[in-house]
Amino acid sequence: MMTEHLDVVVVGAGLSGIGAAATIARRMPGASLAVLESRDVIGGTWDLFRYPGVRSDSDMYTLGYAARPWPGEKAIADGDDIREYVRRAAEETGVRDRIRFRTRVVAASWRSERGHWELTLLHRDPAATGEWREGEAGATSTITCAFLFGCTGYYRYDEGYSPEIPGLGDFAGRVVHPQHWPADLDPAGKRFVIIGSGATAVTLVPALAKRGAHAVMLQRSPTYVAAVPSRDRLALRLKGRLPAPLAYRVVRAKHILGSIVLYQYARRRPAAMKAVLRNAAKAKLPASFDVDTHFAPTYDPWDQRLCAVPGGDLFRAITAGDADVVTDRIERVDEHGVRLASGGRLDADVLVTATGLNVLVLGGIRLDVDGRPVDPGRTMAWKGFMLAGVPNLAYTIGYTNSSWTLRADLVASAVVDLLQRMRRRGTPVVTPQAPTDPGPTAPVIDLAAGYIRRGLAQLPRQGSRSPWRVHQNYLRELVLFRLDPRRRALRFEPAARRT
Repeated sequence: MMTEHLDVVVVGAGLSGIGAAATIARRMPGASLAVLESRDVIGGTWDLFRYPGVRSDSDMYTLGYAARPWPGEKAIADGDDIREYVRRAAEETGVRDRIRFRTRVVAASWRSERGHWELTLLHRDPAATGEWREGEAGATSTITCAFLFGCTGYYRYDEGYSPEIPGLGDFAGRVVHPQHWPADLDPAGKRFVIIGSGATAVTLVPALAKRGAHAVMLQRSPTYVAAVPSRDRLALRLKGRLPAPLAYRVVRAKHILGSIVLYQYARRRPAAMKAVLRNAAKAKLPASFDVDTHFAPTYDPWDQRLCAVPGGDLFRAITAGDADVVTDRIERVDEHGVRLASGGRLDADVLVTATGLNVLVLGGIRLDVDGRPVDPGRTMAWKGFMLAGVPNLAYTIGYTNSSWTLRADLVASAVVDLLQRMRRRGTPVVTPQAPTDPGPTAPVIDLAAGYIRRGLAQLPRQGSRSPWRVHQNYLRELVLFRLDPRRRALRFEPAARRT
């Protein structure tokens, strides 16, 4: 029986995967293309996370696709709206018909003698529920493709990070991880303790308070939190005054420039940025609130990602007495709540372990090139989206200091440019060649967040200069991706030469 062969396989039907597939379908209409999605729905992260208040942590004018303007009025959008936006993008671009659901890529082997990837697929029973579990059985099959494009994000979908918390098993109430929020949990009248201080925690606290709960964010150390407008004033002013496409481009440009300026200012003048964030928080909280204990981290801004709270909803919930922040360490969990290292305690009906993610690069696909295993964590990344020594493979990891999709769009366009160049030259194989002297290297994601530190060994490496560095600057990379003539690191070959 002949094995199915495709020109391009995109792995993942989330924000990145749908955008990548739409770009390929639009610019290369004759290419055979499939999107392989391990779950049974479109949306990726925006379908998986269903906890109260889940929302974007970037403005939607840049988190949305450049080719498909965000239609909503909210600059910071709810998860349901983002999921619907991605689903509609898949429908309207024809990508929906190319998605193969409940199909997981477990292994990918490059065969030089044939010039293609051989993918081992696991197909899940449609009756199965929940997320894939490690070692889960299913029917297997094999397909081949000329180019493999991983759009799987960088964390595990089947489980979040759950550190050892002494006594957690003794708790008589309910323990919930935000990554798998139960649909039957009614917050009204309940006391919640959210363990954690990142974007998930600062989103959950005001959302639970709004639903009639009392929520306490229990953090070991503070995180930078900034109030941002939930709606973009410029977008509202331009609505009806400019043609919609032009107004969108203007607002999008404002957000791109704004995020770059903010990041550069924070990195160049961290003390000044600390003062700005502290004073802004102090102005929105009661005079008696200890801002320096709860909202003044010891690290510099953007060492970890800044948490945005639309309309200052977290500060408003604290001011109203519906929520609180406690900075302390857990001594032990008992039947009724949390005993703190300081001697205090927090009684609770529900404990939420908003303790982070587990890193998983390329969806955990086992890679090999002609039988030689590939460890992404020991491999240099060309422009942050191809691996040295690995032919015809690309992946998407977005920006950490601005919208994920800004970089996802850049990578998708760069991949198509590369595919078209390969076709014109009659060289169907392209392989980045590792630099002879890379100098100091670091992970491609440069945050000091806990989940990144835990997953450092998995992350591809970047060097100190182009094309082996991710610059975390959209405008700079826009130029480097499109105009950078230095392609000596890429080796283009006809398939026969590799035989």
